[in-house]
Order: sequence, then structure tokens, then C-alpha cells
Amino acid sequence: MKSSYNNYFREILKKYRQQTASSEEKKFLESYYNMFEVKEELIDDENEAQFAELKNDIKANIDERIAGPKIRKLNSGWIKYGAAAAAVLLVTISIYLISYQQKNSLVAQMDRTISPGGNNAVLTLANGSKIVLNQVKTGEIARQSGIRITKKNNGELIYQVSASPDLTEEATINTISTPNGGQYTIVLSDGSRVKLNAASSLNFPTSFKGTERVVYLEGEAYFEVAKNIQHPFKVISGLQTVEVLGTHFNVEAYTDESAIKTTLAEGSVKVAVGKNYTIINPGQQAMVGRESVGSITTAQVNLDKEMAWTNDLFIFDGDNLKSVMSEISRWYNISAVYTGPIPDKKFFGGISRNSKLSEVFKILELNQVKLRLKGKTVYVSYDPSSNE
Repeated sequence: MKSSYNNYFREILKKYRQQTASSEEKKFLESYYNMFEVKEELIDDENEAQFAELKNDIKANIDERIAGPKIRKLNSGWIKYGAAAAAVLLVTISIYLISYQQKNSLVAQMDRTISPGGNNAVLTLANGSKIVLNQVKTGEIARQSGIRITKKNNGELIYQVSASPDLTEEATINTISTPNGGQYTIVLSDGSRVKLNAASSLNFPTSFKGTERVVYLEGEAYFEVAKNIQHPFKVISGLQTVEVLGTHFNVEAYTDESAIKTTLAEGSVKVAVGKNYTIINPGQQAMVGRESVGSITTAQVNLDKEMAWTNDLFIFDGDNLKSVMSEISRWYNISAVYTGPIPDKKFFGGISRNSKLSEVFKILELNQVKLRLKGKTVYVSYDPSSNE
């Protein structure tokens, strides 16, 4: 996906020189200014001269803004669009953040007590015993039903069939669960790779036997399914069943969300609810409403946004405040309480999921969202008169 971000940058650079770039696209380029030296792969023979001229133009523009009597807030919310903007967003807001930290004595305490999420999960074996994966050393951690379970140096959990498996032994069921602020990657015995997002669980057999490969998901996970035409792979999430032969896709099935979303990156998948089903193609998303039983809708979506969490990014593209806060709350293990009307305001752009909570909060506050943290509860309100 990174190549698509670079292509996006080059396209906006061309539009900037032709004076056809929108205000959001100009701000995207301005956010890149301080990262030019470390983004040399974006420069090629065709645009090197334009690139140098652009640097001078943008520097003059930035100098003019900094010298002005008042720092301006970001235009239309977060900078639009994609992981490239997300990667450099902290550069753009650094001048705001310095001022913010000087004024708010609670920022340092916030960042000490609340950290971004990371590799954190619990594996429950068939006998009920639990293994806290971020607390065990790398290497073999268990054996069961002819399967060797190993934790790799990169934190992945690998299920491998033993060299001399007992083919008569029954497969057992394991569960891997991530808390708020956790994520984890597991490679199943058939070679399929699954990355769990925060507050999610996957129920799966230690080895797949029979005509189908079936797992059960709550929460969100990205699947890279090993191809096996004779043995379809099924993901069951509440009302919905996703069936594939071998492909890459994301399923978001949080019980506190109004719909189950399945987004396809490559190949094709069948999404079914009861007797109703639909086939989606790459770039499409199927939505199953929890209240409208049997209803499946499809739409073309922004793949960069839908898969952003797998690249350790938050990316928002027209999301409302409640959706933004849901993602932030799950990842930083905090609870959001709304103390007033929720605005019909859209947010664009993104930021690294490794960012400090104070940095995420400041961006929201620059867009009239007021936040007050008490313990692990954040009180959210909207003040359209702020930051004018």
C-alpha cells in the first residue's frame, strides 16, 4: 500500500505546480515540508526541479504563517488523506503541541499513565489454562493434539503440525483474545495469518479436519487465508458468515457497533446471512446490519482507511466524532463519555497509533472538540466557539 501513498504524493505535487490543487491538497504538501529530507524516495528525475521549487514556495508560505499574529487551526479537521499524511501529521502540529504542553500541566501525567496499545493477548488452551502472550519468552510455549505452538521473536504465535502427528487425535479448540489496547498476530495450522485488533477474540481449532476450515470472530481481524480449494475457510461473526478459498480481507464485528463490516483487499469472498448472500470484489465492503436481519449492503470504500490499523495508523475519511472516539478508546484503553450533543462534524486524515494520547487529543481540540480526562474516562463535548 505504501507505493499508493507515494503515487498520491506525486500526483498532488503535479497539481500544485499546475495551480489546480485544492486547499486540502496544499495543506497535505505543507505537512510534508519538514519531512522532505527523509522522504527522498519521493523524488525522481521527472519531478526533481518541481520539488526544489515547491520547497521554496512552501517554506515562504510557512514562514508567513508563523510570523502572523495568530496560529491558524487546521482546515476542515484533519489533513486529508492517507497514511503519508498520517505519518507526518505530528510535524504539522508540533508548534501547537509545544504551546499545549506548557499550558496544561496534566499532559505529562496523561502520557505517563496512558500508553498506546501494543502486542498484548491471552491464549486459552483446550484444558482452560491461560497463557499471557506478552509475558512468555520466545520459543515453544505448548503442545497439544499433535500441534506445536511457538512464539516468534516478532511476537507472532505460530501453530505447526508436529513432525509425526497422530492423525487419529481429535483437534482441540483454542481462543486468542486481545484486551482494549492490545493486538496480536497468529499463524494457524493451515498457514493462514490472522491479525487481531484491540478488544477482539478468535476461536479456532488447533488443526483443521473435515471439509471446511471454520473460525469464530468477535471484534476485528485482518485475514490472509492460505489457499485451499478443497477446504473453504469460513469466518463466523454473529449473524454473518464469510466464506473464502484463499484471499486477504478484514472483518469488523464489534458487538457495540450497529453493523458488521467485511472489506476485501484481494481475491473474492462470499458474505452470507442466513439464505441471503453477496460476493464482493477488491475495494468493496459488505455491511450486515445487526437490527435488519438478512440485509446485506455493499459499497466501494477507501482501502487505505479500512486497513490502516494493520499498518499501525488511524486514518479517518469523513468519520463522525463517535466513530473516531470508538477507535481511540479501544486502542488507548479509555472510556468516552459525551457531556453534550454530538456534532455532525466529519474528520479527515490520520495519525500514527504509536502517538501519545496528548497528541491525539490536541488534534481533536483544534477542531472544537473539548476533552477532559479523569482516570481512564475521557469526557467529550463540542464547543464551536473554541479555536476561532
